[in-house]
Amino acid sequence: MAFVTKKDRSKERFSLLLLDLEEHYFEQHTAYNLTNRGPEANRRTSGSLKICSKSVIFEPDDAVKPILKIPLKDCKGIAAVEETTHNPFIESKPACILIETKQTYLIKEENVVAPYKYERGEKKVTFQLEVHEKTEDVVQMLLQLHRASCLDKQGDQTAMVAAILQSRLARTCFDKNSFQHVTETPHMECVAEMVSPLVTNAGHVCITDCNLYFQPMNGYPDSVVQIGLHSVRRIYKRRHGLRPLGLEVFCTENDLCSDIYLKFYSTKERDELYYYIATFLENHIVECTAESYMLQWQRGHISNYQYLLHLNNLADRSVNDLSQYPVFPWVISDYSSTQLDLLNPASFRDLSKPIGALSTERLERLLERYRDMPEPRFMYGSHYSSPGYVLFYLVRVAPEHMLCLQNGRFDHADRMFNSVGETWKNCLEGGTDFKELIPEFYGSDSSFLRNLLGLNLGRRQGGSRVENVELPPWASDQDDFLEKMRLALESQYVSEHLHEWIDLIFGYKQRGSEAVAAHNVFHPLTYEGGVDCDSIEDPDQKIAMLTQILEFGQTPRQLFVTPHPQRITPRFHNLSATPSLSSSELSPASPSLESFEDLTEESKKMAWSNMNKLALQSCHKLHKEAVTGITMTLSGDSIFSTSQDSTLKMFSKENGLQRSVSFSNMALSSCLMLPDDKIVVCSSWDNNVYFYSIAYGRRQDTLMGHDDAVSDICWRDDKLYTASWDSTVKIWKCVADDISNNKRTKFDLLAEFEHEAGVNTLDLSLAGTLLATGTKEGTLTLWDIANPLPLNQLTCHSGKIHQVAFSPDSRHVLSVGEDSCLTVTDVQTGMLIATVHAELEQRCFCWDGNTVLSGGMSGDLSVWDLLSSKVIHKIPAAHSGAVTCMWTNEQCSSIITGGVDKQIILWKPEY
Repeated sequence: MAFVTKKDRSKERFSLLLLDLEEHYFEQHTAYNLTNRGPEANRRTSGSLKICSKSVIFEPDDAVKPILKIPLKDCKGIAAVEETTHNPFIESKPACILIETKQTYLIKEENVVAPYKYERGEKKVTFQLEVHEKTEDVVQMLLQLHRASCLDKQGDQTAMVAAILQSRLARTCFDKNSFQHVTETPHMECVAEMVSPLVTNAGHVCITDCNLYFQPMNGYPDSVVQIGLHSVRRIYKRRHGLRPLGLEVFCTENDLCSDIYLKFYSTKERDELYYYIATFLENHIVECTAESYMLQWQRGHISNYQYLLHLNNLADRSVNDLSQYPVFPWVISDYSSTQLDLLNPASFRDLSKPIGALSTERLERLLERYRDMPEPRFMYGSHYSSPGYVLFYLVRVAPEHMLCLQNGRFDHADRMFNSVGETWKNCLEGGTDFKELIPEFYGSDSSFLRNLLGLNLGRRQGGSRVENVELPPWASDQDDFLEKMRLALESQYVSEHLHEWIDLIFGYKQRGSEAVAAHNVFHPLTYEGGVDCDSIEDPDQKIAMLTQILEFGQTPRQLFVTPHPQRITPRFHNLSATPSLSSSELSPASPSLESFEDLTEESKKMAWSNMNKLALQSCHKLHKEAVTGITMTLSGDSIFSTSQDSTLKMFSKENGLQRSVSFSNMALSSCLMLPDDKIVVCSSWDNNVYFYSIAYGRRQDTLMGHDDAVSDICWRDDKLYTASWDSTVKIWKCVADDISNNKRTKFDLLAEFEHEAGVNTLDLSLAGTLLATGTKEGTLTLWDIANPLPLNQLTCHSGKIHQVAFSPDSRHVLSVGEDSCLTVTDVQTGMLIATVHAELEQRCFCWDGNTVLSGGMSGDLSVWDLLSSKVIHKIPAAHSGAVTCMWTNEQCSSIITGGVDKQIILWKPEY
């Protein structure tokens, strides 16, 4: 109900909702309605005369008297009349406006919102303006509008009214006396229309270096609307009437309703205003994409409700446009039980299917009709979101909107929103009812479920009056109903399945063969790009097409073209559901491996929450060239580093440099420690991998397995993974115990993964089942270890990829490259879900899935918050030159960096 409660104008009787759809309000005059009936005192009613493009509206000052609306198309004559007298000593009476009409509407009699009353039959209505001199101008204006309303073709009527509107706008301009400050500098001025549900209001837009202004042509509802540019937080381009003419401005981060929605007459003017505000506020507005919101949602940083609001916003859904109102899913299927069990999957709707496919029997009938239908075929004759459906739910708080939409009438009482359970049942079984819900069902304002205005919405067939909405037995009252709906939306089941519904509404199952397979095909006119209205030359046909589209409803803009990843949901442990565990097994006196893992997780969280308090422990210049790799023993006693100077260095915190080893005269590229702390493995540009025994102080073994430099290595479960510039990654059998015990090792080649360019980096998922590789040409590939074919492959960088790494939960892969970008890829779908542009190229990093510590070309260390795409802390010039490698222990309590300055630096987060 955001558009209802945004501005309280409950004391005003007149509103633009009294106009017909697509009608314009031009001007108003203080006037009197003159009659010859009744007592003398009642023959002259003061009020306001509104001149509109299709009607004349008179609003009496006396709120008890009805508002009078006279459709111009029903008028037989409009004239200025003046009573004259033959007596030269008696002054003539002022001129009046006489309207002869066949029909009048009486609205809000006794100031009650109710269906309009009609008075049919020929009638003369007389008005007298308080400013008599304007009478002739008003009459001429009415005659011109009357001629437009009497044209045979709807297209001609619309064109003539548009010409009158543009002529009037051209004769006026923005009144600069409305500026907040005399020093403001105007940047741009143009004409536009302010959009609110079902109505638009024409006027002048002016933007300065401080404010955005809109000045309605008619001065309604305010003489000027002003928005400070410094207060703007979000701005979106919109489709309006299927054309790219809309612009919506928000001064809050999460409010459902915007501060202004403007429709321009040209896309060029809309875009100029958009880019001016965006440029002016580049430091104030956070650019948020569907992918960045997806990442926040997946990580649990925003709720299901917030995520759906963001997706609706990005998909052109606005509370100011009822044909594109935000759409939310039905999630509960149980509306008959006395208790709602949110732990029972049977309580929920199948989110993988559209509403029309939930009933197998109904779906079969629809598919039978679909198969026999000529092209273009569609499965559903109505949409899941339309202006009628929105107001079906909101009629109790937005009755005037319903009257506006339905020509002054409410719907039949039995077709009203009478019961939540009945509505759900009809959506399951009805032949033409496939509607979803709106955000209000998951909000906190329950007034739309109550008849607080005391509206007379009629009587049902049983004789009962339509009052409050009947709730399910499990809801004690309206507020309790909404609370349980919110709990259901945020429940474990919905969190695990919401991505399936997103695929249908905003994603890859919205269109094409996937939509057909998912039984998700609607009328072609509902889809963006389904019809090009500008190519339709016949005005009548164009208007009919637009009217049909806007009333039928529109499918959201498609945001995703690949499967949407699932949310990462916490594991809820229910002890009553695990009877196999004995009390002794659960006793704190016998800690399990999980308890130690929990301690490790806690230490990681603590470390990452303090990553912006990184303290330098010590610096050590060990090499003659850039450092390329770092590793440390589990005990933390010894640090090993490799360099382009071809050496492996062993360093002790207590005793300093202890060993220096060279295997060849070519650079070493990386190193790792085998789990028993006895062997260091080094990769080299001489195409080999070397195994160094710490105990014996010598090279233990050599793996000669590539035709070009070995660029990166990793080890897991007695398997060694080697990446090379020869465009391959190879998996070798590499038993750590055999090497540590000085046994002759046979390195069996287990698998080989071919690439189209040299491989620069690789990483293995925590479970050891997935592999991520990055090439010199910027291609990231995700592999299933059991299958040499790539799972997903995408070019996510425009140059060499320096490093790739899985998130701790293996749901995402982060990569950094020569193009100065940090990119996050979803493992499940292969979708690029976030791209962060750094000022300078980043060479290496470590991350916890949300926060990134990276080293850049300038030697800076940067702490990034991926959700906001911002650097939250920076250590400038940590190295005097590029940071080339980074290592952290499992608890993330120790961090070591290496750089082209030949140094290794030890860091520690301060708690």
